[in-house]
Amino acid sequence: MSEIEGANKDIGFFERYLTVWVALCIVAGIAIGQLVPAVPNVLGEMTYAEVNLPVAVLIWVMIFPMMLQVDFKSIVGVRKEPKGLTITLVVNWLIKPFSMFAFAWFFFTVVFEPFITPELQLQYLAGAVLLGAAPCTAMVFVWSYLTKGDAGYTLVQVAINDLIMLFAFAPIVMLLLGLGEIFVPWETVFLSVVLYVVIPLVAGFLVRNGLIKRRGRQWFDEEFLPFFGPVTMIGLLATLVLLFSFQGEVILNNPTHIGLIAVPLVIQTFFVFAIAYGWAKLWKVRHCIAAPAALIGSSNFFELAVAAAIVLFGIHSGAALVTVVGVLVEVPLMLALVKIANATRGHFPE
Repeated sequence: MSEIEGANKDIGFFERYLTVWVALCIVAGIAIGQLVPAVPNVLGEMTYAEVNLPVAVLIWVMIFPMMLQVDFKSIVGVRKEPKGLTITLVVNWLIKPFSMFAFAWFFFTVVFEPFITPELQLQYLAGAVLLGAAPCTAMVFVWSYLTKGDAGYTLVQVAINDLIMLFAFAPIVMLLLGLGEIFVPWETVFLSVVLYVVIPLVAGFLVRNGLIKRRGRQWFDEEFLPFFGPVTMIGLLATLVLLFSFQGEVILNNPTHIGLIAVPLVIQTFFVFAIAYGWAKLWKVRHCIAAPAALIGSSNFFELAVAAAIVLFGIHSGAALVTVVGVLVEVPLMLALVKIANATRGHFPE
């Protein structure tokens, strides 16, 4: 049996058909938003600092199993493998925002100029920049999990990106858009870091250490952790249903423009992944570090992008629509990149 065949046998029911479940959840979310609008209306009002609390809880459910795998002793070893962290930081902050601007500007103002008004061109460009200036925080734990990434290393990569984001997000957006005054919802950034990183990390640490002390490491790895495998996938699917129940009307009312907006976002995603993953290959970075490093840059912190677009341009603006399309295209694209990463595992050191 080949290594790939063996890996496929280890894939669970949810992971094996995840693309199908994602498509069904998107359809279900849009249907709920249209047929039972009271559900998204009530849940959508449960926000604090522009962060939707029901979505935050579901994301917490998604990443908690990942946090259970974090061995804090392995975090110390990050300094012994600085290449993965270097790739993540350079790609996320010196390449990604500027390539996003370049692709968005080219398509929105040149290629699609006959189909988009000048005002919308600028708003679409703004929304794309907001997406590109914020690397993924929460969902990357799911992508790392699906590629069997190093949980401790992924945590450090995300934590450092979050710290940089606190100081770099606004200046980068201001530079690329030429905005003289820009309000960044700092509460959104801070609360998101607490909800998506700090709380599940602390909970995972306490549960992990407590159970290992009581039942032993072997029981924890072989009995307890496998039980939580489907939990991550269920959390992901439930999150998608909720997100698309919020945005279903926007998507249905703008089918043509959604296709136009998706083009530069798709190209940007594959472009950033190719740079980071190719760089990791040249540097001979271990796959469990290389895959998450590439996936962090490829995905976006869409919660922050959506919140910033609403604050800056309004909920019905073109910028807000771009961030919603970012959510629409990101999950299927990231699942495709996860498959590419898993299929090329043998080309990297273990």
